[in-house]
Amino acid sequence: MCTVMKKTIIIKDLKVGEGAPKIVVPIVGKTGEEIIQKANSFKGIKIDFVEWRADFYDEVLNIGKVLDTLRDLKTALNNTSIIFTFRTKKEGGEKEISTEYYTALNKAVAESGNVDLVDVEIFLGDGVIEENIKNIHEAGVLVVGSNHDFLKTPDKDDIVSRLRKMQEMGVDIPKMAVMPKSTEDVLTLLEATNEMYIKYADRPIITMSMGPLGVISRLSGEIFGSAMTFGAVGETSAPGQIPVEELATTLDILHRAL
Repeated sequence: MCTVMKKTIIIKDLKVGEGAPKIVVPIVGKTGEEIIQKANSFKGIKIDFVEWRADFYDEVLNIGKVLDTLRDLKTALNNTSIIFTFRTKKEGGEKEISTEYYTALNKAVAESGNVDLVDVEIFLGDGVIEENIKNIHEAGVLVVGSNHDFLKTPDKDDIVSRLRKMQEMGVDIPKMAVMPKSTEDVLTLLEATNEMYIKYADRPIITMSMGPLGVISRLSGEIFGSAMTFGAVGETSAPGQIPVEELATTLDILHRAL
């Protein structure tokens, strides 16, 4: 069996893909005031990345308002890296928008200079995704390619295939989240993660099994090959997210044991 050489990504002063998984905390506020208030509440808490889930934002259909709030968010977060995400309704998000607006929004955000990564849902259609990846990369911003299945856990080969497709399309960090209905489903996700990490990945990947059953997948990334994990300060953006203080403590315990 051939092992692929791993490639880490350095984002500001963080080396993603090495050591303990980096901690991402979502912001799901509906108003600019709520979003900045939430960002201010993070002071003194160990957070590596903040994900702004813009699909929760009431003014998301106004690009100018989005850019204004993004600028204020960057100021509030100081040097913490920002992932911008508009999660579509189809993949568990709050709102539905056209692919044209999705592309224009991601392009404007990337060109603003106020984000470090933009999430792109990889199954919106190859042409749409290729345009998004091109636009975001031309702005000097990294791409998280994502896919979410809130109904089930696909089989191992399907999960690996989706992650490989993301890598082949040129995203910087492939991400896959699935919903387990049994402990066997959780093991399927972990096995797929490890197979992708060992055999095929040449860049960091993110995987998770959602809900209470899948909590082990949010903690064991350093063992199986997932480079980031999502925690919560207050509201969560997906089922199974762990309070960030508990998450950081557990990741540190596991890291020191390895």
